[in-house]
Amino acid sequence: MAENKKAVLRRIKAVKSTQQITKAMKMVDAAKLRRAQEKVLAARPYARELAKTLGRLVAAGAGANHPLLARQPEGAPTVAYVVITADRGLAGSFNINVIRKAHQAIQAESRPVKLICIGRKGRDYFVKRKIQPVMEWVGLGDNMTFALARSIVTKLVDLYLSGEVDEVRLVYTEFINAVSQRPVEAQLLPVQPAKGAEAHGQAEYIYEPSPEEVLNTLVPRFAETIFYQALLESKASEHGARMTAMGNATDNAEEMIAKLTLAYNRARQAAITREISEIVGGANALKG
Repeated sequence: MAENKKAVLRRIKAVKSTQQITKAMKMVDAAKLRRAQEKVLAARPYARELAKTLGRLVAAGAGANHPLLARQPEGAPTVAYVVITADRGLAGSFNINVIRKAHQAIQAESRPVKLICIGRKGRDYFVKRKIQPVMEWVGLGDNMTFALARSIVTKLVDLYLSGEVDEVRLVYTEFINAVSQRPVEAQLLPVQPAKGAEAHGQAEYIYEPSPEEVLNTLVPRFAETIFYQALLESKASEHGARMTAMGNATDNAEEMIAKLTLAYNRARQAAITREISEIVGGANALKG
């Protein structure tokens, strides 16, 4: 019985240590989430208005032959999937959800596929399944900058313009709130500006020096902005998912500590009761 009580005490101590770690991780990711969420909310209106501006330019007849807007594939079309995951785990279902969506999209493709991985978790998943990425970026950290997005998009544009791929698609996690994230798939190249009434609006615009010159400047910037937003959305989703997962782990540890404490108290009470019974039994024997 004494050994049983010692084992329960060791488990209580171990669970309390784990609880301290998960609580600290929750607080760290909560602070990171606030900063990441601010960046996401700031990036969305800019990307939306940029898409509308490009839509107005295209509707006005500019950029009909721009290589990043439309290009006829030569030979068999090939698609590249850019899968954005985290470098670390302990984030609930964050990584597996986006990996599952990417894997399903790749399996459903009738075209040849090239895989590009951003994040160690996605890279490791596909490498284990003999799907080797043609490009990969891991260990990028928590600070997603526009310069980083531009450097990656430059390589993706080179891959597209060289004719190695005819379409580039993003698979990432869209941030909704701290407890809700959604894996999405979106086209990066060729660029798709807003269409129809969404692009027009009431105001008329005069472009200087010319609509074509403005569009030539905005199209690469739009691709960079869309990719930068995807990085921000994914990073905010990662922090939100990890904060939620660590919060759940902390609560589960609290429940486990309560159950173990109850088991320890019962074992101790049983030992005390047995000792009292032995004492009473011995006293009665002496009287007899």
